[in-house]
Formats: sequence, structure tokens, C-alpha cells
Amino acid sequence: QVQLVESGGGLVQAGGSLRLSCAASGRAFSGEAMGWFRQAPGKDREYVASISWRGGTARYGDSVKGRFTISRDVAKNTVYLQMNNLKPEDTAVYFCASQSFYAAPISPNNYQYWGQGTQVTVSS
Repeated sequence: QVQLVESGGGLVQAGGSLRLSCAASGRAFSGEAMGWFRQAPGKDREYVASISWRGGTARYGDSVKGRFTISRDVAKNTVYLQMNNLKPEDTAVYFCASQSFYAAPISPNNYQYWGQGTQVTVSS
């Protein structure tokens, strides 16, 4: 059974930072890649970033480039999302997801397992 557990969300002022963690258990860590998505009320799930397990190749959505950094610790089966210079528009529930085989990383449909999500709220 695959389990993904996010942590690290919270309330922060604009310009502040948060670091999200996603701990993987089961077979998730042996998959192709891990991704972070976010969903604000009334909006579609949005691609934030992804990273391959083997080579550590990272990709980012346009709205977070230069502010967010995704990383992984293979030994701990954990993926991180360092979020700096947060803006009110970053407010959303953030989800991590596991991709079992290679597919376009920006589509949530290409991920097989999902965490329960963690709320990030950025006040102005």
C-alpha cells in the first residue's frame, strides 16, 4: 500500500517562508517522480513542482519559479517544497503525489497516489 503524508503547512505573512514535507511509505518511493500540486477554492488543481527520484531533475510551474524549491531525500523517502517570498495568491491546499512511471509531470492525471493535503495560507 502506498501512503503519502504531507506536513508543514500553516499561516504566514506575505514575504515569509514555509517548508512542506511529504513522507512516502510503501512503494511510492520506488516510483518515477514526486510532484506538488495546489488547489485554491473554486479553482482547478495546479501544478507546482516535480522531481525525479533517481536523477533529482526538478521542474516548476511558471507561477512559482524562482521562489519555490523542490528537493528529495532518497534515504528518508521524503520530498520537500521550500517556499520563499510567499504571496497571498499562493494560498491553497498543497498536495504531494507519486508518479509510478514516466509521464508528463504537469498533469495531475499522471500521478497514481496522493496525500491528504496541507493548508497554506498567506496573509497580506
